[in-house]
Amino acid sequence: MSAPTSPTPLTDPDATRTRLQEHLDALGGEQLLVGLDVDGTLVDHDGVMSPPMRRMLQCTADQHTVVIATGRSIGATLPIVEAAGITRGYAVCSNGAVTVRMDPEADGGHRIVETRSFQPGHALRTLREVQPDAHYAVETADGGFHATTGFQDASFGVQATERPLDDLMELEAVRVVVHVPDLSPQEFSEVIAQSGVHGVEYSIGWTAWLDMAAPGVSKATALEDIRARLDIAAAHTVAVGDGFNDTEMLTWAGVGIAMGQAPQGVKDVADVVTDSVYEDGTVLVLEALRG
Repeated sequence: MSAPTSPTPLTDPDATRTRLQEHLDALGGEQLLVGLDVDGTLVDHDGVMSPPMRRMLQCTADQHTVVIATGRSIGATLPIVEAAGITRGYAVCSNGAVTVRMDPEADGGHRIVETRSFQPGHALRTLREVQPDAHYAVETADGGFHATTGFQDASFGVQATERPLDDLMELEAVRVVVHVPDLSPQEFSEVIAQSGVHGVEYSIGWTAWLDMAAPGVSKATALEDIRARLDIAAAHTVAVGDGFNDTEMLTWAGVGIAMGQAPQGVKDVADVVTDSVYEDGTVLVLEALRG
Protein backbone atom coordinates (compact mmCIF):
# COMPACT_ATOMS: atom_id res chain seq x y z
CA MET A 1 0.00 0.00 0.00
CA SER A 2 1.16 3.52 -0.60
CA ALA A 3 2.41 5.57 2.33
CA PRO A 4 0.41 8.46 3.72
CA THR A 5 1.58 12.00 3.38
CA SER A 6 4.34 12.99 5.80
CA PRO A 7 2.91 13.73 9.23
CA THR A 8 3.42 16.89 11.21
CA PRO A 9 6.28 16.04 13.59
CA LEU A 10 5.98 16.18 17.34
CA THR A 11 9.02 18.02 18.65
CA ASP A 12 8.91 17.35 22.40
CA PRO A 13 9.59 13.69 23.27
CA ASP A 14 9.72 14.56 26.98
CA ALA A 15 6.13 15.76 26.83
CA THR A 16 5.20 12.53 25.05
CA ARG A 17 6.95 10.45 27.73
CA THR A 18 5.01 12.28 30.42
CA ARG A 19 1.74 11.73 28.57
CA LEU A 20 2.48 8.02 28.14
CA GLN A 21 3.48 7.55 31.77
CA GLU A 22 0.15 8.94 32.91
CA HIS A 23 -1.48 5.90 31.31
CA LEU A 24 1.23 3.27 31.75
CA ASP A 25 2.63 3.86 35.24
CA ALA A 26 -0.12 1.75 36.81
CA LEU A 27 1.11 -1.26 34.82
CA GLY A 28 4.57 -1.20 36.37
CA GLY A 29 5.71 -4.59 37.60
CA GLU A 30 2.92 -6.50 35.83
CA GLN A 31 3.30 -9.20 33.19
CA LEU A 32 1.84 -7.55 30.09
CA LEU A 33 0.55 -8.61 26.70
CA VAL A 34 1.76 -6.00 24.20
CA GLY A 35 0.14 -6.01 20.74
CA LEU A 36 2.13 -4.13 18.12
CA ASP A 37 1.10 -3.24 14.58
CA VAL A 38 3.90 -3.43 11.98
CA ASP A 39 3.62 -0.91 9.15
CA GLY A 40 3.68 2.60 10.55
CA THR A 41 4.35 1.30 14.06
CA LEU A 42 7.40 -0.99 14.09
CA VAL A 43 8.63 -0.08 10.62
CA ASP A 44 8.17 3.05 8.55
CA HIS A 45 6.25 3.01 5.30
CA ASP A 46 9.41 2.02 3.45
CA GLY A 47 9.60 -1.09 5.63
CA VAL A 48 12.62 0.10 7.64
CA MET A 49 12.97 -0.69 11.36
CA SER A 50 15.30 1.69 13.19
CA PRO A 51 18.13 0.25 15.35
CA PRO A 52 16.61 1.72 18.57
CA MET A 53 13.29 0.08 17.68
CA ARG A 54 14.95 -3.29 17.16
CA ARG A 55 16.88 -3.10 20.44
CA MET A 56 13.86 -1.98 22.47
CA LEU A 57 11.61 -4.61 20.90
CA GLN A 58 14.02 -7.38 21.91
CA CYS A 59 14.28 -6.01 25.46
CA THR A 60 10.49 -5.82 25.76
CA ALA A 61 10.05 -9.36 24.44
CA ASP A 62 12.39 -10.58 27.21
CA GLN A 63 10.20 -8.94 29.86
CA HIS A 64 6.64 -9.15 28.49
CA THR A 65 4.59 -11.12 25.97
CA VAL A 66 5.00 -9.22 22.70
CA VAL A 67 2.56 -10.09 19.92
CA ILE A 68 3.14 -8.73 16.43
CA ALA A 69 -0.37 -7.94 15.13
CA THR A 70 -0.57 -7.04 11.47
CA GLY A 71 -2.61 -7.12 8.30
CA ARG A 72 0.35 -8.75 6.59
CA SER A 73 0.25 -12.41 5.62
CA ILE A 74 2.45 -14.99 7.36
CA GLY A 75 5.09 -14.70 4.67
CA ALA A 76 5.40 -10.95 5.15
CA THR A 77 5.13 -11.08 8.95
CA LEU A 78 7.81 -13.64 9.78
CA PRO A 79 10.71 -11.56 8.38
CA ILE A 80 9.73 -8.75 10.78
CA VAL A 81 9.63 -11.17 13.71
CA GLU A 82 13.00 -12.59 12.69
CA ALA A 83 14.53 -9.14 12.21
CA ALA A 84 13.38 -8.24 15.71
CA GLY A 85 15.06 -11.36 17.10
CA ILE A 86 11.83 -12.73 18.60
CA THR A 87 12.05 -16.53 18.69
CA ARG A 88 9.18 -17.32 21.07
CA GLY A 89 5.68 -15.95 21.56
CA TYR A 90 2.91 -15.21 19.10
CA ALA A 91 2.18 -13.27 15.94
CA VAL A 92 -1.25 -12.30 14.63
CA CYS A 93 -1.32 -12.15 10.83
CA SER A 94 -3.90 -11.23 8.18
CA ASN A 95 -5.79 -8.85 10.50
CA GLY A 96 -6.53 -11.59 13.01
CA ALA A 97 -7.36 -14.45 10.64
CA VAL A 98 -4.14 -16.38 11.31
CA THR A 99 -2.34 -16.80 14.65
CA VAL A 100 1.20 -18.16 14.72
CA ARG A 101 3.23 -19.38 17.69
CA MET A 102 6.95 -18.87 17.32
CA ASP A 103 8.83 -22.09 18.09
CA PRO A 104 12.52 -22.47 17.21
CA GLU A 105 12.13 -26.26 17.21
CA ALA A 106 9.36 -26.23 14.57
CA ASP A 107 9.89 -26.26 10.81
CA GLY A 108 10.45 -22.66 9.78
CA GLY A 109 10.55 -21.59 13.43
CA HIS A 110 6.77 -21.31 13.84
CA ARG A 111 3.50 -23.20 14.10
CA ILE A 112 0.07 -22.08 12.91
CA VAL A 113 -2.22 -22.41 15.93
CA GLU A 114 -5.45 -20.83 14.63
CA THR A 115 -7.03 -19.88 11.32
CA ARG A 116 -10.38 -18.20 10.78
CA SER A 117 -11.64 -18.62 7.25
CA PHE A 118 -14.75 -17.69 5.25
CA GLN A 119 -16.32 -18.03 1.82
CA PRO A 120 -15.78 -14.75 -0.08
CA GLY A 121 -17.85 -15.52 -3.17
CA HIS A 122 -20.90 -13.35 -2.41
CA ALA A 123 -18.84 -10.32 -1.41
CA LEU A 124 -16.62 -10.61 -4.50
CA ARG A 125 -19.58 -10.93 -6.85
CA THR A 126 -21.19 -7.88 -5.26
CA LEU A 127 -18.01 -5.79 -5.50
CA ARG A 128 -17.44 -6.82 -9.12
CA GLU A 129 -20.83 -5.40 -10.03
CA VAL A 130 -20.01 -1.94 -8.67
CA GLN A 131 -16.25 -1.88 -9.41
CA PRO A 132 -15.46 -4.21 -12.32
CA ASP A 133 -11.91 -2.82 -12.79
CA ALA A 134 -10.74 -3.55 -9.24
CA HIS A 135 -7.88 -5.90 -8.50
CA TYR A 136 -8.61 -8.87 -6.21
CA ALA A 137 -6.49 -11.25 -4.16
CA VAL A 138 -7.40 -14.13 -1.86
CA GLU A 139 -5.14 -15.42 0.90
CA THR A 140 -5.62 -19.05 1.88
CA ALA A 141 -4.92 -20.63 5.27
CA ASP A 142 -1.55 -21.98 4.17
CA GLY A 143 -0.27 -18.45 3.45
CA GLY A 144 -0.70 -18.71 -0.32
CA PHE A 145 -2.07 -15.84 -2.40
CA HIS A 146 -4.19 -16.04 -5.54
CA ALA A 147 -4.86 -12.82 -7.43
CA THR A 148 -6.36 -11.42 -10.58
CA THR A 149 -3.98 -10.44 -13.36
CA GLY A 150 -1.31 -7.89 -12.48
CA PHE A 151 -2.02 -7.70 -8.75
CA GLN A 152 1.09 -8.23 -6.62
CA ASP A 153 1.95 -6.51 -3.34
CA ALA A 154 4.72 -6.76 -0.76
CA SER A 155 2.18 -7.32 2.02
CA PHE A 156 1.38 -10.72 0.50
CA GLY A 157 4.84 -11.99 1.43
CA VAL A 158 4.79 -14.37 -1.54
CA GLN A 159 4.32 -14.18 -5.28
CA ALA A 160 0.61 -14.37 -5.97
CA THR A 161 -0.67 -17.02 -8.37
CA GLU A 162 -2.73 -15.35 -11.11
CA ARG A 163 -6.24 -16.74 -11.46
CA PRO A 164 -9.56 -15.47 -12.85
CA LEU A 165 -11.90 -13.78 -10.40
CA ASP A 166 -14.44 -16.58 -10.87
CA ASP A 167 -11.84 -19.02 -9.50
CA LEU A 168 -11.11 -16.78 -6.52
CA MET A 169 -14.78 -16.83 -5.59
CA GLU A 170 -14.59 -20.58 -4.99
CA LEU A 171 -11.63 -20.50 -2.60
CA GLU A 172 -11.81 -20.65 1.19
CA ALA A 173 -10.18 -17.42 2.36
CA VAL A 174 -8.60 -16.07 5.50
CA ARG A 175 -8.20 -12.66 3.87
CA VAL A 176 -9.45 -10.95 0.73
CA VAL A 177 -7.79 -7.84 -0.65
CA VAL A 178 -9.48 -5.44 -3.06
CA HIS A 179 -7.49 -2.61 -4.62
CA VAL A 180 -8.60 0.14 -7.00
CA PRO A 181 -5.53 2.15 -8.04
CA ASP A 182 -7.44 5.00 -9.71
CA LEU A 183 -9.70 5.86 -6.77
CA SER A 184 -8.96 7.99 -3.74
CA PRO A 185 -9.73 6.48 -0.32
CA GLN A 186 -12.80 8.70 -0.10
CA GLU A 187 -14.10 7.57 -3.49
CA PHE A 188 -13.40 3.95 -2.61
CA SER A 189 -15.28 4.29 0.68
CA GLU A 190 -18.28 5.46 -1.31
CA VAL A 191 -18.00 2.44 -3.62
CA ILE A 192 -17.92 0.08 -0.63
CA ALA A 193 -20.96 1.80 0.88
CA GLN A 194 -22.82 1.53 -2.43
CA SER A 195 -21.95 -2.16 -2.77
CA GLY A 196 -23.70 -3.03 0.48
CA VAL A 197 -21.04 -5.67 1.20
CA HIS A 198 -21.95 -7.48 4.37
CA GLY A 199 -21.11 -10.71 6.14
CA VAL A 200 -17.43 -9.77 6.34
CA GLU A 201 -15.43 -7.30 8.41
CA TYR A 202 -13.37 -4.79 6.48
CA SER A 203 -10.97 -1.93 6.95
CA ILE A 204 -9.79 0.61 4.40
CA GLY A 205 -6.14 1.60 4.50
CA TRP A 206 -4.15 4.59 3.31
CA THR A 207 -5.15 4.11 -0.33
CA ALA A 208 -8.14 2.63 -2.16
CA TRP A 209 -7.50 -0.70 -0.46
CA LEU A 210 -9.92 -3.06 1.25
CA ASP A 211 -9.07 -5.98 3.52
CA MET A 212 -11.87 -8.42 4.30
CA ALA A 213 -11.93 -11.16 6.92
CA ALA A 214 -14.49 -13.54 8.38
CA PRO A 215 -17.36 -11.96 10.35
CA GLY A 216 -16.22 -10.80 13.76
CA VAL A 217 -12.53 -11.42 13.09
CA SER A 218 -10.02 -8.67 13.84
CA LYS A 219 -6.63 -8.20 15.45
CA ALA A 220 -8.53 -7.70 18.70
CA THR A 221 -10.29 -11.08 18.59
CA ALA A 222 -7.00 -12.88 17.96
CA LEU A 223 -5.25 -10.96 20.75
CA GLU A 224 -8.09 -11.77 23.13
CA ASP A 225 -7.69 -15.48 22.37
CA ILE A 226 -3.97 -15.23 23.17
CA ARG A 227 -4.66 -13.24 26.35
CA ALA A 228 -7.11 -15.89 27.56
CA ARG A 229 -4.72 -18.70 26.62
CA LEU A 230 -1.93 -17.11 28.67
CA ASP A 231 -4.26 -16.03 31.50
CA ILE A 232 -3.07 -12.41 31.42
CA ALA A 233 -5.45 -9.94 33.05
CA ALA A 234 -7.46 -7.85 30.56
CA ALA A 235 -6.25 -4.67 32.27
CA HIS A 236 -2.64 -5.71 31.65
CA THR A 237 -2.81 -5.36 27.87
CA VAL A 238 -1.32 -2.64 25.67
CA ALA A 239 -1.77 -2.12 21.93
CA VAL A 240 -0.06 0.29 19.55
CA GLY A 241 -1.13 1.02 15.97
CA ASP A 242 -1.73 3.65 13.33
CA GLY A 243 -4.41 2.37 10.94
CA PHE A 244 -8.14 1.86 10.82
CA ASN A 245 -7.55 -1.90 11.02
CA ASP A 246 -6.04 -1.20 14.46
CA THR A 247 -9.07 0.50 16.00
CA GLU A 248 -10.58 -2.68 17.42
CA MET A 249 -7.37 -3.66 19.19
CA LEU A 250 -6.84 -0.12 20.51
CA THR A 251 -10.27 -0.17 22.13
CA TRP A 252 -9.77 -3.79 23.30
CA ALA A 253 -6.50 -3.05 25.10
CA GLY A 254 -6.24 -1.89 28.68
CA VAL A 255 -4.21 0.96 27.18
CA GLY A 256 -4.61 1.68 23.45
CA ILE A 257 -1.93 3.91 21.92
CA ALA A 258 -2.13 5.58 18.51
CA MET A 259 0.93 6.61 16.52
CA GLY A 260 1.50 10.31 15.94
CA GLN A 261 0.90 10.05 12.19
CA ALA A 262 -2.35 8.08 12.58
CA PRO A 263 -5.55 9.51 11.07
CA GLN A 264 -7.71 11.43 13.51
CA GLY A 265 -10.31 8.67 13.49
CA VAL A 266 -7.71 6.26 14.89
CA LYS A 267 -6.47 8.73 17.47
CA ASP A 268 -10.04 9.31 18.62
CA VAL A 269 -10.42 5.71 19.82
CA ALA A 270 -7.01 5.55 21.54
CA ASP A 271 -6.32 6.33 25.19
CA VAL A 272 -3.17 8.26 24.34
CA VAL A 273 -1.09 9.29 21.31
CA THR A 274 2.66 8.78 21.02
CA ASP A 275 5.07 10.34 18.52
CA SER A 276 5.11 9.28 14.87
CA VAL A 277 6.95 6.26 13.50
CA TYR A 278 9.49 8.67 11.99
CA GLU A 279 10.36 9.79 15.53
CA ASP A 280 10.38 6.27 17.00
CA GLY A 281 7.10 6.79 18.81
CA THR A 282 6.85 3.07 19.58
CA VAL A 283 10.29 3.16 21.21
CA LEU A 284 8.95 5.77 23.63
CA VAL A 285 6.05 3.44 24.48
CA LEU A 286 8.27 0.44 25.11
CA GLU A 287 10.66 2.52 27.19
CA ALA A 288 7.72 3.55 29.36
CA LEU A 289 6.71 -0.09 29.83
CA ARG A 290 10.15 -0.92 31.18
CA GLY A 291 9.71 1.70 33.90
